[in-house]
Amino acid sequence: MRTVTATAAAVTALVGAGAAAVVAGRYAGDAVLRPAPGRPLPDPVPLSVHSAVDGRVALTRSLAALRPGTYGLDAPGVHAVVGPVLDGVAHDPDTVVRRLDRVTHGELVPGTRVRFTPSLHRGDPGSALGLGYADVDVPGELGALPAWFVPGPRRTWVITVHGLGTTREHPMNLIPFLHGQRVPVLDLAYRNDLGAPASPDGLGHLGESEWRDLDAAIRYAVRFGAERVVLYGWSTGASMALHAASRSALRDRIVGLVLDSPVLDWHVTLRALAAARGTPGPLVPLAVRAAQGRTGLRGDRLPEAADPDGLQVPVLVFHGPGDSLAPWGLTRRLADRRPDLVTLYSIQEAPHAAMWNASPAAYEEALRRFLTPLV
Repeated sequence: MRTVTATAAAVTALVGAGAAAVVAGRYAGDAVLRPAPGRPLPDPVPLSVHSAVDGRVALTRSLAALRPGTYGLDAPGVHAVVGPVLDGVAHDPDTVVRRLDRVTHGELVPGTRVRFTPSLHRGDPGSALGLGYADVDVPGELGALPAWFVPGPRRTWVITVHGLGTTREHPMNLIPFLHGQRVPVLDLAYRNDLGAPASPDGLGHLGESEWRDLDAAIRYAVRFGAERVVLYGWSTGASMALHAASRSALRDRIVGLVLDSPVLDWHVTLRALAAARGTPGPLVPLAVRAAQGRTGLRGDRLPEAADPDGLQVPVLVFHGPGDSLAPWGLTRRLADRRPDLVTLYSIQEAPHAAMWNASPAAYEEALRRFLTPLV
């Protein structure tokens, strides 16, 4: 009798543990697909401000603080922009001194805990960049999608779509450059963004359903005078661009794609997202399966959209091996398979969706050369 009772207790414990693991996996899967808006992923470790005076800011020494380029610094109620690391400046061994370009919100004081972000601007193209723009609503299948429209005289429009953990403020890094090229820019917010309709399940689908909002933006552009469009996406926004180029009824109007840190394998990205959200290692596979089950993500759709043999228009890709969220190797293979259409600009030492930040001038020159014959 004791043996039966012990066995039953053991089975009950195993079933309970298994059920708990499944519930935990589902919880982790939901967390993966609900990234906090305005917080880039993988979630950067917060750093302390040690001082901020005379156009310089001293930060806790770390690999992130040593990255080359220009970045935003975010904290609750605080936003600033920092430039490169300053050499030859006296500082404590545990700090890094960077150029402090501006503080746009709040105040940087010693002890402030900040995170690096690729987004330099807060607000809208008018308040942040001093550009004329219009708030417009793009009719989407779930409702009105808010967008910023910055006009230009050309008949080729650029439609920008942000990616994981960012908002439509992120593409504002490039809007001054695009405006200088005299192209109209439509900067889109899509489902689950602030002010946009929620998806039926409230979850992100890594571009598999969101691309239909980009398709709606293409229809809007054509309706209001665009003869051609260039789709410009970051992260899952790049996935959306690939889906639209493959599946949109107006794909004949698409004359080029610009892909920054493209997500080309959602399995790998989901695992990286789960880890970035603090999911314990043993639960990562469960989180991935739960995310797939909740969203209906299919393993064949993204590879089909990113099939090198299916590409029909020129593609410029910005990516590099420092991206831990979207595999660099897949991008490398895409470029190797279609050298006639795909130009890969490799960016070193840049995290996910921050390729421009690492080398703004070189990035914009590559972008200028790509866009000139298309616009």
